[in-house]
Amino acid sequence: MTAPKSRVFSGVQPTGNLHLGNYLGAITKFVALQESHECLYCVVDLHAITVWQDPKELEHNIREVTAAFIASGIDPEAHIVFNQSRVSGHAELAWVLSCVARMGWLNRMTQFKEKAGKHRENASVGLFTYPNLMAADILLYRATHVPVGEDQKQHLELSRDIAQKFNTDFADSIAEHGFDETFFPLPEPLITGPATRVMSLRDGTSKMSKSDPSDMTRINMMDDADSIAKKFRKARTDPEPLPSEEAGLKDRPEAENLVGIYAALAGVTKAETLKEFGGGQFSGFKEALTGVAVEKLAPISNETKKLMDDPAHIDAILSDGAARARAIAEPILRQTRQVIGLLTD
Repeated sequence: MTAPKSRVFSGVQPTGNLHLGNYLGAITKFVALQESHECLYCVVDLHAITVWQDPKELEHNIREVTAAFIASGIDPEAHIVFNQSRVSGHAELAWVLSCVARMGWLNRMTQFKEKAGKHRENASVGLFTYPNLMAADILLYRATHVPVGEDQKQHLELSRDIAQKFNTDFADSIAEHGFDETFFPLPEPLITGPATRVMSLRDGTSKMSKSDPSDMTRINMMDDADSIAKKFRKARTDPEPLPSEEAGLKDRPEAENLVGIYAALAGVTKAETLKEFGGGQFSGFKEALTGVAVEKLAPISNETKKLMDDPAHIDAILSDGAARARAIAEPILRQTRQVIGLLTD
C-alpha cells in the first residue's frame, strides 16, 4: 500500500484553552489544505498525557478541539478527523521508531529542554520521547506533508531522519518483500503565512501559550468581544509609531507580533498592513486589530459552543474518523512488521 502524492497529517493537543496561536499557526492552514490534499487531522490526546491531565477535563478538551476544527471549516466527511488514542497503531509504531531513533537525536530537541526546564530528571519519559510519537503519527499514514509552526520544525526534521534511517536499516528486507525502497516517505514541512509563530501579548520573544499563568498573554478562541478588546488594548508595545515598511519591525518583537496577527486574520501581507497603518499610533491599530479578530473568531466560538451541546454527534465524528484512519494505518503497520521480521497474521 502506498500513499497518494499529497497526503497531509497534522494535529492539535487537547490541553485546554485553544488560542489564537493554535488557530493561526495550525487550524487555518488545515482548512486551506483541504482543497488540494487528502487530509487527516488528529486530536493528539496521547501527546497531551506526557504531562498529567485531569481525566474529566481531557474528555472535554478532546471534544472541544474537535468542535473547533469543524467550526473553523474542516469537513469531517471529505477528510478524516479523529483522536489519536482510538488508533492503537500510533503507539505501536512509536515503539518501533523508538528502537530506530538515537538518544543523541532526542537529546538535541530544544522543546524538551524548554518544557522540562531545571527539573529534567522529574519529566516523564513520554515527554522526552514525544518526537518519536510525532514521527509515528506522520509515518503511520505515509503522510507527505505536515503543516507545522516554526516551533515544531525541529521535530519534523527528526521525523525525516527516523524515516531515512528505517529505510536504510531495512533496505534489504524492504526490497525482498517487494515494497517501494522509500518505505516511509520523508515528510515535508508546510510553514506558511505571516503568523507562523504567534507570540505572547505581553512578551514578543515568548510563544503564545495556553500554559502561561496569565490569561492576558493570549487570545483564547472562546473569548468574547470585550475580552479580546481588553487584551489587545493592554498588549505590550513600544513608544514608537508603526513603521511603514517591514524592515522597520526589526528589533521590535511586540510590534512585529501584532502586525503579523493582523495580517493573518485579515488575509493580507505584513507589507500591506504597514502600508495601511504605518506612521500611526498603536491605539488606532489595536482597535482595527480587535475588530478583525472579533469578526473572525466570534462565528467560530458560537459554532463551537453549539457543537459542544451535542457531545454524541462529536463522538460519532471521532469514531467514524478513527475507523477510516485505521483502514489506512493497518496495512502499513502490517508491512512494517514484515519488514522488521515480526510474525504477523
